[in-house]
Amino acid sequence: MITFEALGIEDGLLESIKALGFSQPTPIQEKAIPVLLSGTKDFIGLAQTGTGKTAAFGLPLLQLIQKANRFPQALIICPTRELCLQITNDLNSFRKKSDLISVTAVYGGTSIGLQIRDLKKGTHIVVATPGRLIDLIERKAINLEKIHYVVLDEADEMLNMGFKDDIEFILKNTPNRQSTWLFSATMPPEIRQVSKRYMKSPFEITIGKVNAANANIDHQYYLTSHVNRYETLKRIIDFNPGLYGIIFTRTKADAQEITESLIREGYDIEALHGDLTQQQRDKVMSRFREKNLQLLIATDVAARGIDVQGITHVINYELPDDTEVYTHRSGRTGRAGKSGISISIVTPKEVYRLRQIEKLVNTRIHKMDIPSGKDVCRRQFFYFIDKMLSADTSHGEYETYLPVLKEKFAHIEKEEILQKVAALEFDRFLKYYENAADLNLREDRRTTSDQRSVHRETKGRNFERNGKYQRLFVNLGTKDGFYKASFLQFILDMSDLRKEVLGRIDMKEMNSWVEIEPGAAKKMIKAIDGKNFKGRKIRMNDAETGGRRK
Repeated sequence: MITFEALGIEDGLLESIKALGFSQPTPIQEKAIPVLLSGTKDFIGLAQTGTGKTAAFGLPLLQLIQKANRFPQALIICPTRELCLQITNDLNSFRKKSDLISVTAVYGGTSIGLQIRDLKKGTHIVVATPGRLIDLIERKAINLEKIHYVVLDEADEMLNMGFKDDIEFILKNTPNRQSTWLFSATMPPEIRQVSKRYMKSPFEITIGKVNAANANIDHQYYLTSHVNRYETLKRIIDFNPGLYGIIFTRTKADAQEITESLIREGYDIEALHGDLTQQQRDKVMSRFREKNLQLLIATDVAARGIDVQGITHVINYELPDDTEVYTHRSGRTGRAGKSGISISIVTPKEVYRLRQIEKLVNTRIHKMDIPSGKDVCRRQFFYFIDKMLSADTSHGEYETYLPVLKEKFAHIEKEEILQKVAALEFDRFLKYYENAADLNLREDRRTTSDQRSVHRETKGRNFERNGKYQRLFVNLGTKDGFYKASFLQFILDMSDLRKEVLGRIDMKEMNSWVEIEPGAAKKMIKAIDGKNFKGRKIRMNDAETGGRRK
């Protein structure tokens, strides 16, 4: 059995990680740490979220830092504020027995003045989001000339969020780095391009298959009709009373609408989307981490960088358009060796995409029957009974009430007491599910073959399919950092339209074309045309009159 001592970790750090309960390294740590401790080798590590990547680069960094030199020597770049804070907290935990090392986090959504003040005090390691770091560079508030080590964490997420130019700008401003360490769950072409341009013969390792599913996650799906999607979601939540999870939607409008509906029906849930201020976002995340919320509902963009321990379920309210996004979603559960469940609510039209995801993650997604109303009530009842039997009565003076209780229940049979307890607890469930419909759709061979047929028929078609859609031109493309799923969410969020009004999206480097139902076209144009994106004016109009396809 390989130990951290055998990997070359020094005594002070060994003491810290032992106190944290680290007994032996994970596969990514075992392979990465010996290479990174040299300090002079560029490195690419491909591994899923939750495999111990922070310790894989954090422990070598803490060991390589020259404590006497109180200036930035290492730079860790990550996509979101949440991940920035998580990495900083982890590094501070690792270095507890070595207080001479300082770690400073810089990120957006909070006072840049306070962060400049912290940097002026002197620090060894800077953990940063790209936008805030560039702001500090342009203000000359941080000097990166003495940076020896640059870590790009969640590199694929940063590229998906449009940070490619920012990353290249930062790498150009660290001219004296001795090594660059890149960690990513996937390896899209854009990351390969960055590595070729800024890394020299990097040592590359892959833990598991790229895009492969975590073996600790059970992948499931429920087949239902589109109109029953929300009711199926409720049924799944009710059937899993101990559930602690994240529900993913495509748009912030969906996230907000579902949240409001579930809150009205008594569920502990909050939404996480782009309209929240940083203070509101922090409050929601704090409640979720402390388990004051059972459920968090989020869009993919809003959820990036979230790392919460103990999540039991991830629920895809709809399948993502980009199959790689599925890997990131499901990776929120089944972490640190624990098991988890990834659930997808699927309509017949989405079965073909489900099969594509199966191939991508190289695992079987098991079809489950949507529970009946009786199944839900039975599961809730036994969960309540188990919870009641395990209740801790040692901290209250319950014995003082026993004489009164015995007197009250003296003439009531035990069975009647149990029935009354059940009635009080489950009256709402029993009434709601008394005549519950069967939400299952039966999948036969035609479902999958029909989807394949539809895919073949539409794959090469022109935009105008049976005259149903109007085609819009927009001067945004892949060069702006978009991929199809993020672009879809961007235009839906800006226009507050639902995905159902859209048809095909065709993206080029500089421009894109969007199919949309004619009745919704004016609303989308009004919401998007003339707005600014990264300092550039967006132009959206009817493709037949204003845009020319390249």
